[in-house]
Amino acid sequence: MRTVYRFSVAPYLPPELADLGTLAYNLWWSWNPDAIQLFLRLDRDLWEETGHNPVAMLGRVSQHRLEELAKDEAYLHSLGSVMERFREAMDRGRSLGHDNDFMVAYFALEFGIHEALPVYSGGLGVLSGDYLKAASEIGLPLVGVSLLYREGYFRQYLTSDGWQQETYPDNDFYNMPLLPVKDADGSDLVIPVEFPDHTVYAKVWKVQVGRTSLILLDCNIEQNSVEAREITAQLYGGDLEMRIRQEYLLGIGGVEVLKKLDIHPTVYHMNEGHSAFLGLKRIQDLMAETGMSFSEAREACAAGNVFTTHTPVPAGIDKFPPALMDRYFWKYREEVGISRDDFLALGREHPENHEEPFSLAVLAIKLSNWYNGVSRLHGRVSRHMWRHIWPGVPEDEIPITHITNGVHINSWVSPELGQLLDRYLGPRWREFSEQSQVWDYMDRIPNAELWRTHERRRERLVAFARLRLKNQLIKRGATEEEIKIAEEVLDPDALTIGFARRFATYKRAILIFRDPDRLARILGDPERPVQMIFAGKAHPRDNEGKEFIRRLVQFARDERFRLRVVFLEDYDMNVARYMLQGVDVWLNTPRRPLEASGTSGMKAAANGALNFSTLDGWWAEGFEPDVGWSIGKGEEYEDLEYQDLVEAQALYDTLESDIVPVYYDRGHDGIPRRWVYKMKQALKKLAPQFNINRMALEYMEKLYRPASARWHEISADSFSMAKRLHAWKGRLAAAWPHVRITDLVVDHPDHVVVGQQVGVRCHVHLAGLSPDDVKVQALSGPVDVHGSLVNPGVFELKPEKDLGDGVWLYSGQLEATTSGQQGMALRVVPFSDMIPYLHSTGLIKWA
Repeated sequence: MRTVYRFSVAPYLPPELADLGTLAYNLWWSWNPDAIQLFLRLDRDLWEETGHNPVAMLGRVSQHRLEELAKDEAYLHSLGSVMERFREAMDRGRSLGHDNDFMVAYFALEFGIHEALPVYSGGLGVLSGDYLKAASEIGLPLVGVSLLYREGYFRQYLTSDGWQQETYPDNDFYNMPLLPVKDADGSDLVIPVEFPDHTVYAKVWKVQVGRTSLILLDCNIEQNSVEAREITAQLYGGDLEMRIRQEYLLGIGGVEVLKKLDIHPTVYHMNEGHSAFLGLKRIQDLMAETGMSFSEAREACAAGNVFTTHTPVPAGIDKFPPALMDRYFWKYREEVGISRDDFLALGREHPENHEEPFSLAVLAIKLSNWYNGVSRLHGRVSRHMWRHIWPGVPEDEIPITHITNGVHINSWVSPELGQLLDRYLGPRWREFSEQSQVWDYMDRIPNAELWRTHERRRERLVAFARLRLKNQLIKRGATEEEIKIAEEVLDPDALTIGFARRFATYKRAILIFRDPDRLARILGDPERPVQMIFAGKAHPRDNEGKEFIRRLVQFARDERFRLRVVFLEDYDMNVARYMLQGVDVWLNTPRRPLEASGTSGMKAAANGALNFSTLDGWWAEGFEPDVGWSIGKGEEYEDLEYQDLVEAQALYDTLESDIVPVYYDRGHDGIPRRWVYKMKQALKKLAPQFNINRMALEYMEKLYRPASARWHEISADSFSMAKRLHAWKGRLAAAWPHVRITDLVVDHPDHVVVGQQVGVRCHVHLAGLSPDDVKVQALSGPVDVHGSLVNPGVFELKPEKDLGDGVWLYSGQLEATTSGQQGMALRVVPFSDMIPYLHSTGLIKWA
């Protein structure tokens, strides 16, 4: 029956419990155990039934129970204590001492804050969610922007043979911790987003994450056609056209909603390329406001745009065929006055290749001044991957930096460990978790206390895994015998290894099963047993990933592994917490260098679990022998089959010769002292470094402050600097084909001794440019066997004399600092005080 009128019903809370409603709608509760306890004490079973969702829970808890607690002095005291800390955090928390007009808009296609808000898929979303929490904690002025998905990401279940199936239950937004944003007249705020041939309407919602707001756009409203409503139906669902519609809504609509809400960011952060269309929208708006040309507005907007890439392979980037871009941006091109070729060149590494698809990552790079990868290794990989955008520039000078990811410690540390840290480290570890000196007190914790705490968490994980496995089997229609066995799987005292992540093939979830017989001997050792818990989802269209899950489930049913290997269905943040907080070892087996960063291992380390991984992503910079183990030494292979063979053997060898013996090496009191030492070292060294607060502070100093300062500089005086910069680049483009270096003379060309000065002179044809427009540089250093310079030093040559006809004499002195075969190269690069970094033009001329 179709409704004729809709209204929402809120629970009636007695006045004494009114603060519970305030807490329920601010996800600050999700990383504060005392706040979670308030909801648990209402009704523990209902807390589980509602998926740890306090809004849904308050709508279902009995009025009798609420009235009962309204008279419970102990409960009211706990509520008052939590609210005191909540208000302290909201009103007088940390602040970065920023300017009043400083604001970051952080765009991402997904945000994983808590399982009560299931609009996330995996690592990218959880990182974005953790980032909002960090912004709240450290006082970073930031607003998140994303989409609100009716079905969120899929729920996973397995068939009887282990093949993944997907279901898409609808989200009930009115029973989730978010609220519709209201317009001035009190009605729900709905914004129009102009698609090229029609208007799509988006309802605006807000999620409060401590002091940070997340704005979400929802197309499932009556003003839209059935087709338009589907834009926000599923995260990563649909075909290529659905993807471009979602990303159009995120980028174009995201900028539009911020204007409507009177939020004026000085920095726009594109977290992955999904939101890159925001750069086009900002240019269009600035042209309308100021009358600038497209190129001038592009210069201005790039000043405040930051792009973070999370993808180490080009195949992982969203790319659209030119015809699809024509369909969605023909009107945009006409309105901003640029040609089809010039528009498509914005998304191409090789603009002259008219068959090349349009890449959102390339668009994000070309519309930004600031770029980074998400680990040290990924920064290097990204500079190589995008080198064609800066042709001729040495890879190590390509201006893509790195800021290694981190995790929100308070969200992932178990309550039991948190209480132990409170006692011995004091409360500062919660507020200033990125400060290493806070963690120096780890050695104060008695070995026995840390180990007993960890054992309780492992026992809790085993109980959780048994119950979840039993429920999986019941839903699948398993036999009574199978269900009975589920109650006996795993040993609360055995060495427990966890593996949980997206089942992409490069992560090689089943590498450890390459030699089943050898693995069976390791797991089945009666004196030193080992067990494994797996979880994770494959993308619905990734049949290879699904096959990995199927094979894994088949292994788990093998008699040799039945009691020692478990696969938990429907991986989400709740399952992740149980596993990360309860395992002894966190296993990760990606093919280097395909893991951009990874964060699950960081969360495990924050709970004292020891990482065992290939040296890829964050572990390539986090690994030390006293905090975990590596698989291999960072080798990269062309023969993938051989790589699997070598690394599987290395995995087994390390398990047998090191990990298992250290775990079972117990003193008279049953404490594995060497293992506990490594746990403490992991917490001490990894928790402050691979930390979302450290990460946010690093973004602030390396990218946000410079970007905001440059935006203010370039927008001052009616954007006069942007106009001057555009004119300068025009002169540069006209002259550059004719710039060249000739008549090079080097003193002592054959034999030089260490410490000797080497004179260099050359003629530079500037083709009408001024010496102020360029830098002439000599690069000098050792030469490898291929004749290439290795880590050269850079020395500037100075203009010495105008020789006429646009030719200048440049000279300088190089110093030979090391012996051996040395080499030198000369180049001219454009330079101006107006550019943000040396290679921002992408132009370079080598001698």
